[in-house]
Amino acid sequence: MVTDVKEKEIQETLIKELKDYRALKVKLENLKERREAGVIDPFPSLLNSDILDELKVKQIERGLKESLDPIERGIIELKYLNHREINDIEIFMSLGLKKGKYYAKKNEAIRRLSKALGII
Repeated sequence: MVTDVKEKEIQETLIKELKDYRALKVKLENLKERREAGVIDPFPSLLNSDILDELKVKQIERGLKESLDPIERGIIELKYLNHREINDIEIFMSLGLKKGKYYAKKNEAIRRLSKALGII
């Protein structure tokens, strides 16, 4: 059984990865755009992590698509992949869920996606 401390650590790790995912998607789109325009590197790069970043994006997308049901995916997308901060009340109201059901689905989504990504 996973302890409450471990649950918090799992949640924090996944949330960090999901927030980084948004930036990585933009990075990969910019990289593709530069390649198509024939531009090498208009900005200095301190790390050469393009392959790892591309792999992370693909695996997060696969995890969202294949490991979560539509309600769980909606919760994760609204809560962590949205450009604006949305509170839990707004999310469970918009999805037509009761508070208890929402938190159960949210916690299950975090656990499933964490498993799919190898975090746990």
